[in-house]
Amino acid sequence: MCKISLELVPREEGEFRLQLQSVTEFKDKIDVINVPDLLRLSIRSWEGAVIANENFPAVMPHIRAMDIDLSKPLPICDYLREHNIKEVLVIEGDPPQDMMHEVFPTESTDVIRKFRAEMPEIKVYAGLDQYRGSMRHEYRRCERKLLAGAVGFFTQPFFDMRFLEMYSDMLSGFNVFWGVSPVLSERSRNYWERKNNVIFPKSFEPTLNWSIDFAKKVLDFAEKNEENLYLMPIKSNLLEYVKGVLK
Repeated sequence: MCKISLELVPREEGEFRLQLQSVTEFKDKIDVINVPDLLRLSIRSWEGAVIANENFPAVMPHIRAMDIDLSKPLPICDYLREHNIKEVLVIEGDPPQDMMHEVFPTESTDVIRKFRAEMPEIKVYAGLDQYRGSMRHEYRRCERKLLAGAVGFFTQPFFDMRFLEMYSDMLSGFNVFWGVSPVLSERSRNYWERKNNVIFPKSFEPTLNWSIDFAKKVLDFAEKNEENLYLMPIKSNLLEYVKGVLK
């Protein structure tokens, strides 16, 4: 059965609540709300997940591996248990701009293993970045994360069905949420090309219609193959994008 996850960024509590309320009409289609952990924001991912839980029964805060000191117990165990949060997504995390924020040389596999040891009731998902290197090396990373205790993966956004299908063949049998995200300007396209090494297909257009049509193709693919969809409506009209994909 295809599951659909929607990522919402908790930039400010009032705005975040309005975003959640605006998509409640799709509550029967959205299975889980993903909440990123951005250090520049005042709301951490697990706090945002608790807010999202008021509207949606399943939430998934992102946990930055580099914030975790392996010599100490997981710092949010009590919080997650108190608020009945059952799933997390462990990512490497970007280096903080605030040099006073302490980070550690901790990898995702370390944190996945630590969750399995200290909070075995939590389902831990891992990130998959199809642009950081070769497919072979990313596959090996996935294998290590599975061995550490991950139950599935959330990918970076795809923009080309051929590339997605290649990854799907390679990851056959894995529990994967295929990522999609709207790119609505040439500036945004240039960001993805320079920052994440994305190669867009010739058919690509930086429009909402193109992004919605592509997301619907990925949704059809996920439904046919009993896989999952990960919507990341970055810098777009949230309701227009979600409605276009899920209506």
